[in-house]
Amino acid sequence: MKKYILLIISIIALAGCQDVIDVDLNEAEERLVIEAAMIKLKGASGTNQRIRLTKTRGFFEDSLSIVDDAEITVTGEGGEVFNFLHDTAGFYYTNQFQTNLMEKYQLQIEVDDEVYTAEETFMPVVPIDSVSQRNNAGFSGEDIELKAYYKDPAGEDNYYLFTFFVNFVDFPTTDIYDDEFTDGNTIFALYQEEELVPGDEVVITNFGLSRQFYEYMNVLLSQVGSVGGPFQTQPAVVRGNIVNETNPENFPYGYFSLTESDQFIYTVQE
Repeated sequence: MKKYILLIISIIALAGCQDVIDVDLNEAEERLVIEAAMIKLKGASGTNQRIRLTKTRGFFEDSLSIVDDAEITVTGEGGEVFNFLHDTAGFYYTNQFQTNLMEKYQLQIEVDDEVYTAEETFMPVVPIDSVSQRNNAGFSGEDIELKAYYKDPAGEDNYYLFTFFVNFVDFPTTDIYDDEFTDGNTIFALYQEEELVPGDEVVITNFGLSRQFYEYMNVLLSQVGSVGGPFQTQPAVVRGNIVNETNPENFPYGYFSLTESDQFIYTVQE
């Protein structure tokens, strides 16, 4: 009841305030944002791919600044050129992409008289073999815990990104793994959620990553999880693998990645 009264008092006080407060924020230089994730689900052709171009915006700006006049190509190791054509809202599509695992691909984007390029290898991934469930996890002993098991290939460096998604959350839980201490073993990705109930479907996806993409995601996820207010300065600018060949100082945000994925849909048990 006291909290309710304090809330009412706060609303009245704000309603009676006539002064306009201007927040002086540093205006960062506008930059290109490139979403270029080529993903092939195991068993699918992977011919339909898309890339999105937008630009950064101010803190108080609502509208998204899209880029609809770029020329985008991805070139395979054998010289095949795939053109991405703009459709709507900054999305560029192709339905003729050819996915060749462990081959290198080159991205090129021409926009605003500048050329952006990147190179990456199309990384394979191992399947998710099984999922186990425990109902007495967490500090309370009442959380549901899932383990998604997979067999790491022996004698090679491997990197993984796992996502766990249920329909009552806005964004999937994401974590990354390497095999530095688990090479060649059967290991698992871990997920806990106190709101899971029997009958919920959890979509578990495993993505194969290159080492440089793993390192990029490691920095990105650590910054997303850092504590700070809405005006907190980020510890560092997270730069991807896309380079501005025309003007290196005007670097873009985003990453060009090519990953195979495997998906396992698990229904929570009693």
